[in-house]
Amino acid sequence: MFPEFVDYFSVNKKTVSASLYEKAIPALSDFGEKRLALMDDNGIDFVVLSLSGPGVQIEPDTGVAVKLARLANEKLAKEVQRKPERYGGFAHLAMQDPQGAADELERCMRDYGFQGAMINGQTGGVYLDDRRYDVFWERVSALRAPIYLHPADPFDKPAMYADHPEMWGPTWSWAVETGSHALRLVFSGVFDRYPDVPLILGHMGENLPIQLWRFDSRYEVSNKRHAIAKAPSDYIRSNIKITTSGVCSDVALRCTLDAIGPENVMFSIDYPMESTEIASKWISGAAISDEERRLVSHANAERILALGGAERTAAAGGDHG
Repeated sequence: MFPEFVDYFSVNKKTVSASLYEKAIPALSDFGEKRLALMDDNGIDFVVLSLSGPGVQIEPDTGVAVKLARLANEKLAKEVQRKPERYGGFAHLAMQDPQGAADELERCMRDYGFQGAMINGQTGGVYLDDRRYDVFWERVSALRAPIYLHPADPFDKPAMYADHPEMWGPTWSWAVETGSHALRLVFSGVFDRYPDVPLILGHMGENLPIQLWRFDSRYEVSNKRHAIAKAPSDYIRSNIKITTSGVCSDVALRCTLDAIGPENVMFSIDYPMESTEIASKWISGAAISDEERRLVSHANAERILALGGAERTAAAGGDHG
């Protein structure tokens, strides 16, 4: 978090408790001893940082959004360059301008060594399967740039959440929104047109892994607007990578490993919304094989995010660190 973006972040007051919101701002804003000490105390060697959402994606003025996204990336690059052995970065993009977003993604990866980008859901009611984003996906494919699709509020609020604020946000609605967004990419043929696009989903896959069989079964008898070349589960296994962020459950991890393959799952914490200590202790003792733990804890992140270097426990994405 940077001071210029706190007003955008304040929309999260509607989705989390006041105590968590107030705790999050200083934690997200620290790039020094507190963050590093917490990492050291819990065996976390490396984190990929991203501006906490929704950021400029809710800015109504495209010109302002483009300018501020560039500012966020410049500020993050300075922090990463101070501690390159501990920090990586995901670019912040103004998706109001697909061509500009593609150019900024390439600039951040080329000039700053960022690992990809984080996108916070829809932008002004437009989802990433809209054909105006073809120019963006073409660049993502050429760069093979991992795109972390992070939860955000839907453009409109469905009646199903009326009188149930506990269901709005991270408990339920964000997973529904983000999982649905990812499925739009699958069913609209984005991965047919751009098969090299790597998409990352947090929170153990936003409920998708457990539903793969049903996606395939029901797609066969569904009303279709787009034709896709393969079964829905094939795209999820080939194009979607999943982080554990915010889900410390052996049952959920086992399901995800079995559903999409142990080579596609990365350990992540969701700092500061979740406890680093709890997440670290959990992955160290989770009921998985030693080889699965090696892949999930660091090897997959090193490959997927092109981290390189010595083996390390990498918190991939994090979502925010």
